[in-house]
Amino acid sequence: MIMSVMEWISDLETVMRICVAFLLGALIGWERESHGMSAGIRTYGAIALGACVFGILSLSVKNADPSRIAAQIVTGVGFLGGGLIFRQENYISGLTTAATLWATAAVGLAVSFGFYVVSILTALFIFLLLYLPRLAWWKKIAKNKTH
Repeated sequence: MIMSVMEWISDLETVMRICVAFLLGALIGWERESHGMSAGIRTYGAIALGACVFGILSLSVKNADPSRIAAQIVTGVGFLGGGLIFRQENYISGLTTAATLWATAAVGLAVSFGFYVVSILTALFIFLLLYLPRLAWWKKIAKNKTH
């Protein structure tokens, strides 16, 4: 059976959403990977991509509440992130990675629901949060606050 023009447009939009989610997640992951973090492009790209596809699937199921799958994404990625957090005496590691993975899932989910501006802005904010501490003027401000 030949697909109608509307079906093609719908499929192309779905593919576009998946690509946008992946690219935004990969951008965030690139920032992490370029600074030697173990969770990088593949991890962040997969989180955003997976959240987007789950969101798209939740919208596709007839007579179902799409918020149910979204809620499971939030808790599932939160659980995944919880496994990244380690504590040794007074030092905690993995907290930023866990938090940004969780926020990156929100980026993918926002794309799946068609909130492109929200998802792009959120991805840029996550990127900025990760990048700011690497700037000299930021380090100076942070150093002054600890003394």
